[in-house]
Amino acid sequence: MTKTRTRWVRRQSDAVCVAVGLVILGLGMIAVRNGTVSGFEESIFHAINDLPQALYPLLWPFQQAGAVLVGPVVALVAFVLGYRRLAAAALVVTVMKLVLERVVKAMVTRERPGTSIGSDIHMRGAVSATGESFVSGHAVLIAALASIVTPYLRGRWKVVPWILVGLVLVARVYVGAHNPLDVVCGAALGVAIGGAANLIFGVPENA
Repeated sequence: MTKTRTRWVRRQSDAVCVAVGLVILGLGMIAVRNGTVSGFEESIFHAINDLPQALYPLLWPFQQAGAVLVGPVVALVAFVLGYRRLAAAALVVTVMKLVLERVVKAMVTRERPGTSIGSDIHMRGAVSATGESFVSGHAVLIAALASIVTPYLRGRWKVVPWILVGLVLVARVYVGAHNPLDVVCGAALGVAIGGAANLIFGVPENA
């Protein structure tokens, strides 16, 4: 039996993701350019950060899911399973995350909620009250990885990576590590990075 060869394509939708992600990031950078947190954003922060402490054991694993080592782990799993392009893409988006996150932080600076909002917040775990917060590197990486993994999934499985993205974003605010725009704009940058990687490596034709 002849093995069917996968046909790789470049999708217009990935180019749209790059453009939309960069636009959202740009708008967010304008909004936080003074390093302040608006009253509306602060109210969203407290709505999440003030959730019961009992949720911490449930959300803690998700707030770690965007750590930089996750990229190489995804690459290794993809390589072992025979998805060589996906493995390469996972490594590329990890490097792009590290580079572009620093570029954004060099252009716009905003401190973590413990400083930008104040001491009247819940800081859970080893979260620091100081340090650059915009954009969230965890949000960047998890959204980038979701963007490149999704085309390889089928049916309802396609929604799973994005549920994980949502949980990571909520968890990072819940533990007091980031303000809402930090994670939203981080995810937007991640989507742009993932879209660019999909354009570079291509995705399965029936994605």
